[in-house]
Amino acid sequence: MANPLKYVQQVRNEVSKIVWPTRKETMTTTLMVFVMSAIVALFFFLIDTITSNILDIILKLAS
Repeated sequence: MANPLKYVQQVRNEVSKIVWPTRKETMTTTLMVFVMSAIVALFFFLIDTITSNILDIILKLAS
């Protein structure tokens, strides 16, 4: 079994190596996530609307 004190020291050593993003980087990436989400949502909305209209036309012609 590993020594708990040694384990905690290793964890602290690894955590000290973490490079956290700056506030500007965080805001930029957050904004990009929102923009890309909006673009994807718009894309699927348009595809759904077009598909629905095409199916309505096909079903009206069939009946």
